[in-house]
Amino acid sequence: MSSKQQLIVTILALALIFVALFSLGQGAFYIPLADVWHMIMAKFGVYESPLPDNLAEDVLFVVRMPRILLGMLVGAALGISGAGIQGIFRNPLAEPGLIGISSGASLFAVLVIAFEAVLFRGLSEILGYYLLVFGAFAGAGITAFIVYQIAKKEGRPQVTTMLLAGIAINGFAGALTGLMTYMATEQQLRSITFWMLGSLGGATWDNVAVVSPFILVSTGLLVFFGKSLNAFALGEMQADLLGMRSDRVKLWVVTLATLAVGASVAVAGIIGFVGLLVPHTVRLIGGADNRFVLLASLIMGALVLTLADVLSRTLVAPIELPIGVITALLGTPVFLYILIKEK
Repeated sequence: MSSKQQLIVTILALALIFVALFSLGQGAFYIPLADVWHMIMAKFGVYESPLPDNLAEDVLFVVRMPRILLGMLVGAALGISGAGIQGIFRNPLAEPGLIGISSGASLFAVLVIAFEAVLFRGLSEILGYYLLVFGAFAGAGITAFIVYQIAKKEGRPQVTTMLLAGIAINGFAGALTGLMTYMATEQQLRSITFWMLGSLGGATWDNVAVVSPFILVSTGLLVFFGKSLNAFALGEMQADLLGMRSDRVKLWVVTLATLAVGASVAVAGIIGFVGLLVPHTVRLIGGADNRFVLLASLIMGALVLTLADVLSRTLVAPIELPIGVITALLGTPVFLYILIKEK
């Protein structure tokens, strides 16, 4: 990476730290930033003085901190997955949902909500809330596998066929999801609607512990594919001539993106525009070197979703807006501006 790109990454990282600390105090129960810092330091044993407020401590460490950490994990997963998918398709307007990952996860989650009492009663008693998590995660993986198998020709996946298969799977999964929504009861419909709009409101330390391994491993590995995606940008034939197995790169990137996005959708629902706009914005400010784009998209994705979560909790407090609505409201004008400017 160039010195300019390293500076951008550093600024984004510092901005993420500040926004995360700031957001810990925002919401219906306001905690000053100084108190947030004091309580965190006291938790680590830096300060020996007692914490200023037991209620504030509970709000900070039980409610908001797992929520902020989950938002950062989900944002990072969506950002870097979008960058990886865009690198594979060599198209800055691609995103993980393009190959059916999000729609497959949402379909299986809706199936779990609609038929939990009928088909999944035994699993529900064992897994509880995590049945929905594993259902969405399985849906993302199965959908990506089907799309990848359809796209294979003579043992190698074709990018164009993968795109068309993803569009077809998206339409099919959307139709089945609509059918399940139509058949759902009023209580199920509320759960389905709230989940499909995206939310971090159900964040707990257990949720963070469940998705952290999947997201940390997949995003950590994706960061190292920058050099391969740079070669891939020249075209598959040229990449192969340079000694890179383009089919293996596609398989790894799609698999890792599926792991990251599937885990994110499983705990936070459908959150749009992050995987689409974050990598594109990163390229506009720092260039198209995928070694930079992947790392910066990871950090900026976490930053964007943390900011969106603050807005969702404060715009109409104490009512909380679905975070998917916030990202759509912020992302659509930016997306249209980019289209108009770059057309």
